[in-house]
Amino acid sequence: MSDAGKLLKGLNKEQGQAVTTLEGPLLVLAGAGTGKTRVITFRIAWMLANGIDPSKILALTFTNKAAREMKERIAELVSVEQAKKLTVGTFHSFCVRLLRKDIRRLNYLPTFTITDTQDQEALIKQATAQAGLSNKDNFSATAIASYIGDQKNRLADYRQAKKTADTPMEASFAYIYEHYQTLLEMQNMIDFDDMLLLTYELLTKHPDILKKYQDSYHYLLVDEYQDTNQAQFQIVKMLCGELCNLCVVGDDDQSIYGWRGADVDNILKFDSYHFPKAKKITLEQNYRSTNKILRAANAVIAGNTERHSKNLWSAQGDGENLLIVACEDGENEASFIADYILQEHDDKGFNFSDFAILYRSNHLSRLFEMALRKSGVPYRLVGGQEFFQRREIKDAAAYLKLLVNPREDQSFLRILGVPPRGMGDKAVNKLKELKSAAFLPFTELLDEETFLKTLSTKARSEATALAECLKKFRKEFEEPGDLSFKVSQYLGEVGYLKCFQKLYKNYAEAEKRMENVDSFISSIKEFEAKTDKPPTLMEYLESYALLEENDRTKEDESGNAVTLSTIHASKGLEYPYVFLPAMEHKIFPHERSVLEGQARSDEEMRLFYVALTRAQHHLMLSFAKERILRGAPTLQRPSPFLEKLPEDITEFHDDPSGLMRLASVAEFEAFFEQFNKK
Repeated sequence: MSDAGKLLKGLNKEQGQAVTTLEGPLLVLAGAGTGKTRVITFRIAWMLANGIDPSKILALTFTNKAAREMKERIAELVSVEQAKKLTVGTFHSFCVRLLRKDIRRLNYLPTFTITDTQDQEALIKQATAQAGLSNKDNFSATAIASYIGDQKNRLADYRQAKKTADTPMEASFAYIYEHYQTLLEMQNMIDFDDMLLLTYELLTKHPDILKKYQDSYHYLLVDEYQDTNQAQFQIVKMLCGELCNLCVVGDDDQSIYGWRGADVDNILKFDSYHFPKAKKITLEQNYRSTNKILRAANAVIAGNTERHSKNLWSAQGDGENLLIVACEDGENEASFIADYILQEHDDKGFNFSDFAILYRSNHLSRLFEMALRKSGVPYRLVGGQEFFQRREIKDAAAYLKLLVNPREDQSFLRILGVPPRGMGDKAVNKLKELKSAAFLPFTELLDEETFLKTLSTKARSEATALAECLKKFRKEFEEPGDLSFKVSQYLGEVGYLKCFQKLYKNYAEAEKRMENVDSFISSIKEFEAKTDKPPTLMEYLESYALLEENDRTKEDESGNAVTLSTIHASKGLEYPYVFLPAMEHKIFPHERSVLEGQARSDEEMRLFYVALTRAQHHLMLSFAKERILRGAPTLQRPSPFLEKLPEDITEFHDDPSGLMRLASVAEFEAFFEQFNKK
């Protein structure tokens, strides 16, 4: 057997077709767990084994890790020398290489530098001042950066942005965009999103450069194609040229990043509109999960009409039924899952690293972090910080600390600009000067006339309002009890609860931060419920500090720990045992999906599909009958997603304490109907 022929051994029929189909446009629909990476690396190895010049092959990925792994696997299949001649990298790294060679055509020098986050923030602040808009407290650098990045990913320069601005705020942002871009050009700098936009401009405006790259690369391969945005799509479309030996690999059912610019239409319309002569190969044999898990995933995603048809199956057998568990409240749910993991670990020999708790939103991690610590179960967070270490939680806690300790200047400095109050470095330096003379804390100097007269009219008003608010609530909190209610009132009146839309133009990011603060307020309500007498704010802050500093159970040296992750961050990963908690209406699917129409609802369904297909052998879904939301106990309805699971492969348990009593499907349906009526 030839070397090329040996490569096909161990591939199934569809994988073999995807590996050996080299000419013309090809869409490889790689369902979850169907061996996508194997197909990509074997396809490139097949090309090399059949005499294709490695320098003619361009493979684009989304992460450096994916690119590195691809090169390593190819080197194992062929040779290190051949692998080195391939062009394999991320979209952005490829675009930077291209720009270094030809960016002079766009009036930049090839010695351009790339901004980091701090550089970008400084430039945006400078641009905002130049535009005469620096006095707008809702024009945060983060919000403007998000807007500019979104425009660039849509291939809109500042001229187009100014034309398409729908609101006064967008018009102002577009004006700042113009000044920001001018500053970049003057300093021979580009930002992260310019890598794509400038590459697009270069290839569009200079046909000779485009022709050079079309001649250089005769075979293009794009991984995770469902995650491409408009800029990436257009660059790929231009590069493939008349030869159009373009192979894209992806899964429309796993397109879950629309909120950050990914356009699912790129893969949905690949063969029907963008490349009508394309061949389509669908990979359906799953090598990860049991058939009952796959049947559940297939049934769920079938509810989306805008998709490429595929039906996952496995040779690993049916496996166990999916468990659906009803819990009394959120704390009970977290405690039950932590104890269940410990039991499975102790009784059945599972490693802690076999378990993953995947949740829809970041704020849900708090209860599980606390429950796992209490049970002594090690855990690790994927793609995020521990709950009480998050910036917005630290900010909220700083506001509370100022009430019990007015002399804590560090907390004062932390909250002074959250929300922005027009008091910058100049004002802080004046406070420090007055403090050194009067030996008074910043909070007492805030409404002193000596300080106020140095401020603008708006900043003076903000300083006075902040000082009055701190005095008012200091008195309010002298009486114990009603902590969560008073905290919510205080954070609202001081402006903190309304600042996230000002700080983050991206709605989803602002909402995530607000949800975390809501969960923080809920933690105070839970603290109150556990005390024998009405607690004081100081008592809560003491428990917060002790939890933050001393009560962490991290993964052991071997990395043996339960994974805590949002579903978004878990994409591409797999675990023997997966828990999907908080399967509740307006949590999953998210409340936002109901408001934003069918496209968002479809993406939410795809996210549930991704969650289900992370599980290899065991899958438990749970919901709480009641949950503390925004500091108040709230009756919860089970997620409508649960109704989409096939009845014959699910078991419903209304007694989570040990899963001793098995309830019937009919009992679950009656329970669901009861909540629908409420």
